[in-house]
Amino acid sequence: MNAKPPRLIVGLGNPGAEYSETRHNAGFWFCELLAGVLGARFNRESRFHGQVAKTTDGLWLLMPDTFMNRSGQSVGALARFYRIAPDEMLIVHDELDLPPGQARLKFGGGLGGHNGLKDITSHSGTQDYWRLRLGIGHPGDRNAVVGYVLKPPRKEEHEAIESAMDRALAAWPDIARGAFEVATQKINTRPARGKEATP
Repeated sequence: MNAKPPRLIVGLGNPGAEYSETRHNAGFWFCELLAGVLGARFNRESRFHGQVAKTTDGLWLLMPDTFMNRSGQSVGALARFYRIAPDEMLIVHDELDLPPGQARLKFGGGLGGHNGLKDITSHSGTQDYWRLRLGIGHPGDRNAVVGYVLKPPRKEEHEAIESAMDRALAAWPDIARGAFEVATQKINTRPARGKEATP
């Protein structure tokens, strides 16, 4: 597909210091790293219900101040104001179905039960936007998921997640020019043994 370069990068997570180190905030972690690479600074924008940064070449970065299940309120407000189409958005989020150390770049598809994606889809009216899925692993019991995502990863898991984010940051120049196929090959490559944590 002929992809457009992204105009909006959204990191998903929950606001507040008590959530900052939890697995569910992996999207925030990546967005903060990307802002550092691009030299952009976040400021709270109440009209967009979130922390917003803009790069010198016009790229928007957003970390919603709403809780995860209300992410679409923030994303929808900014996207409507700046007339950003869903296929010009990249949503970065934690992914239970991938182990720490793996990441997947994909366009559209299912929501995997992720409350942030569900709300963004509800507000945008489509699932056709880019996602960067950062593996956090699965606790093995569906009833344990809520407690699992709201706890910090173990040290080796955190290092593996950081490795996956480093791989995605290295592919950023390709994403920025809309070369998603090239970026996908770089990001979706399984890491060497030892770089991936097992739950």
